[in-house]
Amino acid sequence: MASNLGRPVEDRSVHIPVGSTILEGDLNIPAGAGAIVLFAHGSGSSRHSTRNRFVAGTLRQAGLATLLVDLLTDEEERIDARTRRYRFDIEMLAHRLVAATDWLVKYPDTQGLDIGCFGSSTGAAAALVAAKERPEAIHSVVSRGGRPDLAAEVLGEVRAPTLLIVGGKDTSVLELNEQALMRMLTEKQLEIVPGATHLFEEEGALDKVAILAREWFVAHLGST
Repeated sequence: MASNLGRPVEDRSVHIPVGSTILEGDLNIPAGAGAIVLFAHGSGSSRHSTRNRFVAGTLRQAGLATLLVDLLTDEEERIDARTRRYRFDIEMLAHRLVAATDWLVKYPDTQGLDIGCFGSSTGAAAALVAAKERPEAIHSVVSRGGRPDLAAEVLGEVRAPTLLIVGGKDTSVLELNEQALMRMLTEKQLEIVPGATHLFEEEGALDKVAILAREWFVAHLGST
């Protein structure tokens, strides 16, 4: 049990079945949380991503629970590192994200919580597909340096309010996000972090991402 700005936070490792596959996750629930954010990592990343864990910590300070889950198994990660076989398989990643969403809906300690989804890079495309597939469960989406263009076929069907965050110097991804924004029909917003590149490594850039995500989720998810 850890403390987070006066809120007790219960941390636990969880195992989420998807057919014969078991996904590993880290679940963190602040006392009194009214909503939870499910993280979808990008290519070559995992639930141990220092960037996403930083953002997750900022969300928990606002009383939001978080679930960081690996959408690939260890063996799949090893194969992908050599072949890039899985990182752009948005259909598979989204299927597993939907399974994690369904698990949250049924899990006793998260049942009844509003669900948001935070996607990075290719994980953002998976998050948007999952939001389209589970409109009754996923109530908000935030994309960090995401590739919403990889979910182009469903963008017009997404109903969850969506925030796209892109670095000002990440010009190619920024253009893709601008194009995706025009195709979306839900409540939507594009935030550009000035001077930031794709990984938001510049001083203060990731702090800005975390604050923007926190404000969006607090505004669009259940009471925290």
